[in-house]
Amino acid sequence: MPAFRIASPEDADAHAVLVEYFTMRAAEFPGGTYTPAYPTAAGFQPPDGVFLLLEEEGRIVGCGGIRRLPDLEDGRVFEVKHVYLRPETRGRGWGRLLLEELELRAREWDAGALVLDTHHTLEAAGHLYRRSGFAEIDRYNDNPNATRWYRKELGTHT
Repeated sequence: MPAFRIASPEDADAHAVLVEYFTMRAAEFPGGTYTPAYPTAAGFQPPDGVFLLLEEEGRIVGCGGIRRLPDLEDGRVFEVKHVYLRPETRGRGWGRLLLEELELRAREWDAGALVLDTHHTLEAAGHLYRRSGFAEIDRYNDNPNATRWYRKELGTHT
């Protein structure tokens, strides 16, 4: 079973997996117009966010993070960012495991909702998000790489 490690997205291990993710997205992106946006450490500092590495037997196999969106609903909305699993690890339920861990951490910081954006060509990701309770919503940002936006209500934190 994989384990989570908190990291700065600027750490060497995190940066390496993000480079892999952005390289893959750029190669597959329709029209060759993918614009990577490397995250900075500032946006992923508790209690306003966290960036997680997923490890199996000491090897980084994925990543993902959440960051608070201070301008939405009194800062009670967190955005899911950079969810990625290496291709050889997909289909094991680790994407859901990663989303559940990010949701748990958002709830600990009294989040009322999670939002995320994705591209319609990432069909497996879209299925994962819908199976995890996310519903498609109207655009909430200006991400040039996104064509779909999702939200999951978390309810009140007790």
